[in-house]
Amino acid sequence: MAQLRAVMHELRAPGGCPWDAEQTHDSLIPHLLEEAYEVAEAARSGDMAHFCEELGDLLLQPVFHAEIASEDGGFTFDDIARGISEKLIRRHPHVFGDATAATSDAVLTQWEAIKRVEKGSQKSAHLDGISHGLPALMRAQKLQRKAGKVGFDWPDATPVLDKIREETVEIEEAIVAGDPQNIAEEVGDLLFAVVNLARKLGVDAETALVAANHKFERRFGQVESTLAERGRVMTDCTLAEMDAVWDEVKIAEK
Repeated sequence: MAQLRAVMHELRAPGGCPWDAEQTHDSLIPHLLEEAYEVAEAARSGDMAHFCEELGDLLLQPVFHAEIASEDGGFTFDDIARGISEKLIRRHPHVFGDATAATSDAVLTQWEAIKRVEKGSQKSAHLDGISHGLPALMRAQKLQRKAGKVGFDWPDATPVLDKIREETVEIEEAIVAGDPQNIAEEVGDLLFAVVNLARKLGVDAETALVAANHKFERRFGQVESTLAERGRVMTDCTLAEMDAVWDEVKIAEK
């Protein structure tokens, strides 16, 4: 850590790197988000060397922000590390104090209670504290989970499936009406309901969609290569022809 901080300091110092010296907290936000997603992808890949490398890229981001902040007397990396260490101790009184929390659910309930006291909010806004900066799928799942903790939830997945069917009908009605704003709203409702189904089935929506994206990319590539082997180009094929090859690829995978 000392070496990393020293390197970052030299990059920002006079005579260092022009690009690094020009960066601000705002300009680094896209890099922070990109690195976080790359870490997630590396974690799913199971490649530990790649995972380690991506974690290093992500670690650079708080070091970079701390260096910028320290130049204006805002905060240092030590302030960041000290702050999170103290927060972990405060919010784990079952480990560092006399409280008891024997299950993961009990730990999370205790964490939320302590968090609300620290934030000075005792009101009944149970959805407070869910960042608007989260990816939409992740935020939807967190909103639903928090609402479920106070009983605002279906008992199982069956009524959620009914809700999805209802939302599909409402999209069809919106399409017939030709109202773009209403169509967008109904599509959003459908996505929210699908996230709810994933949650009720114990599936992480973000992870499931990532897997679906990878599957589509793989199968699409196989359709393209299969057609090429048959002397065909996708742009010259009909949808029916491509769909037939897609079914071949799908069956071959099973």
